[in-house]
Amino acid sequence: MTMVLVIEEDRSASEWLVRTLRTGGHAVEFTGKVETGLDRLRSLPRTDLVLVDLALPRTTGFQFLRELREERNDLPVMALSAQADEADRVQTFRLGADHLVVQPISATELLARVDCLIERSRARRAPADGIPPFSSMFRFGDVEVNAATRQVRRSGTAVQLAPLELELLLALIRREGAAAARIELLKEVWGYESDVVSRTLDTHVANLRNKLERDPAVPRHILTVRKTGYRLQT
Repeated sequence: MTMVLVIEEDRSASEWLVRTLRTGGHAVEFTGKVETGLDRLRSLPRTDLVLVDLALPRTTGFQFLRELREERNDLPVMALSAQADEADRVQTFRLGADHLVVQPISATELLARVDCLIERSRARRAPADGIPPFSSMFRFGDVEVNAATRQVRRSGTAVQLAPLELELLLALIRREGAAAARIELLKEVWGYESDVVSRTLDTHVANLRNKLERDPAVPRHILTVRKTGYRLQT
């Protein structure tokens, strides 16, 4: 059984989340204070996903995401928000959240999104069949990617990518310079269906450029293909 840590200060919302997740077959641990989130996470023998409500004071919620990613870069994180504007959404992804859900959301959709994040995290950790043929090493510019060990370095210095940032980078690498359509990347990396419109992809691309490009405003490697999507140029 999978374990989900829920961080939600509103009592009625937390009760709904816990009930929904348990109905969906997940074990759930809960805390109503973001300040205790990391301690609760450390106390669990295993956690498959963290679900945190950003209706918590913004600075506190963002600080939690920052500290969580400093400690655990492998754990899928889903953020919830009732009123996230664009600045909040961008900041949420830059601090390492894998997914942002703007409420209200149905129980069915929430469970589908939770299951998708957990399954993709398991697939990334599995020994595998799916390691791409460039598993020894791939280089572009001053960036070096080892797909087998899932390590990224820039000019010899380790770069910390959030799990889905790395998956997006690998998806672009697999195409060997060919353009990847937006919907292809959304389905491959996030498991979204074709009718989903999301700015999640654009935010993750911006994050990759900020971390891997010499000049993110004028990228030389992670390029936009007009009316199509993105491609990686070596």
